[in-house]
Amino acid sequence: MCSLPVPREPLRHVAVAGGTHGNEMSGVYLVRHWLLAPAELQRPSFSAVPVLANPAATAACRRYVDRDLNRTFASTFLNSRPTPDDPYEVTRARELNQLLGPKASGQAFDFVLDLHNTTANMGTCLIADSSHDVFALHLCRHLQLQYPELSCQVLLYQRSGEESHNLNSVAKNGLGLELGPQPQGVLRADIFSRMSALVATVLDFIELFNQGTTFPAFEMEAYRPVGVMDFPRTEAGNLAGTVHPQLQVIQVSLSRPSLSECSRIWQSCFHTCPLGG
Repeated sequence: MCSLPVPREPLRHVAVAGGTHGNEMSGVYLVRHWLLAPAELQRPSFSAVPVLANPAATAACRRYVDRDLNRTFASTFLNSRPTPDDPYEVTRARELNQLLGPKASGQAFDFVLDLHNTTANMGTCLIADSSHDVFALHLCRHLQLQYPELSCQVLLYQRSGEESHNLNSVAKNGLGLELGPQPQGVLRADIFSRMSALVATVLDFIELFNQGTTFPAFEMEAYRPVGVMDFPRTEAGNLAGTVHPQLQVIQVSLSRPSLSECSRIWQSCFHTCPLGG
């Protein structure tokens, strides 16, 4: 990996978004705070803009109103002709594209940090689009070095050949920050504080980059999604099992099981229960 992350021009237009999913409260409350105290997002070479991404879903404390906003920044939605029947999130995605983009244009924001929570006990997860996002990966490495106790895991979200459809993709560079476990619609003080500290470190990294700091080459471990594993279900589609009691609410552990081990893991992860047909 190169010693200096691209782009090589300073990043001047930066945004921090929360509430992309309206019931993920750490980002919601941080953005509300920064709207009242914007100086916390200022650095000598730039000032980041706080953005409440999905106001309607946030007001309702729901993940979304009509469809998932973070799956709606594909060109098919952004470039289609608006109609009165458009889902709320399609209209909102176009508004954010005008505010932070337009996507894939020279006028787009230099960097967008998107804040999320998860109910999974996965700790701190850093979500980049792909291994080609050199700036984002240097940022991930910086966070890992600054917070070794958090075991910041890196997820490369974009599948090969697919257009990126998340909020970050509107900007020239971006990163998703996902912290858990936190129930939907609930604000945990420890996770709120951790997210606030991580955002400050992200902004400090951008400032270091803008000042011409050289970042050494490195190797890192990252993960890609390879598929979806559903719960066991009956022929009628109802749940036929739950997470095994010994695995419920434990820390997520990432490993490299063999194919034979995958079968045993699948069998042991679920606890059969009579939920009906």
